[in-house]
Amino acid sequence: MHARFYHPEPLAVGQLIELTAENKHHAARVLRLKKGDFITLFDGNGGEYLAHIAVISKSGTTVAIEDFHDIDRESPLHIELAQAICVNEKMDWIIQKTVEMGVTSIQPVSTERSIVHLSDERSAKRLHHWQKIVISACEQCGRNQVPKVYPLTSLLHWLSQKKTASSVNGISLMLSTAATTRLSQIAQPAASVPITLAIGPEGGFTADEGMALEHAGFIPLRLGQRILRTESAPLAAISALQAMWGDF
Repeated sequence: MHARFYHPEPLAVGQLIELTAENKHHAARVLRLKKGDFITLFDGNGGEYLAHIAVISKSGTTVAIEDFHDIDRESPLHIELAQAICVNEKMDWIIQKTVEMGVTSIQPVSTERSIVHLSDERSAKRLHHWQKIVISACEQCGRNQVPKVYPLTSLLHWLSQKKTASSVNGISLMLSTAATTRLSQIAQPAASVPITLAIGPEGGFTADEGMALEHAGFIPLRLGQRILRTESAPLAAISALQAMWGDF
């Protein structure tokens, strides 16, 4: 498999394009690619492009796009993850691994028990950082469509903006240690039905937050008898969803 690079502008067969500064550095300094080497490019609009390095120098790296392959590695499940924000390393891990597992979009939310609180400026920087992690994960795992990370917002504000599950014919699930419903008890959704998964912070959602989620149509769900950490819970839940209904 050739080295894969995300290109932020639309691609087409026959183009000569300059790699971004970051991709140029990775190609030349990290991977030690040379003129004539083949790479794979994708622009997030589906499919991928075979290209070869035409020029590689200190001033820039030009690649020639030769062919398009309409390859789709997306999960059949449309999963939106609403993840309570946590410390940097854990949040980075969650974003990277859930993208690898096929999540469609990620909505970071602040909750009453969240231990991380970001100013608007820091939030904007973290959003940019998280989206770069998403792109890197797509380059690594072979996805040709790039999941979106939405700006950080409060759980209650997000719920106020979100339509209820019944209004969009989707399924909304929230992990809760007090829940009695298991995933095996939920009917498999029809194809293309969106699944929203809400994961709380360390300590879980408060009682008021849990009530607000249920009022918005979320089904409390329990995964086994053990209490999972906030960085383990989304991976376990998405793995279970993919194993039961998806492509695992």
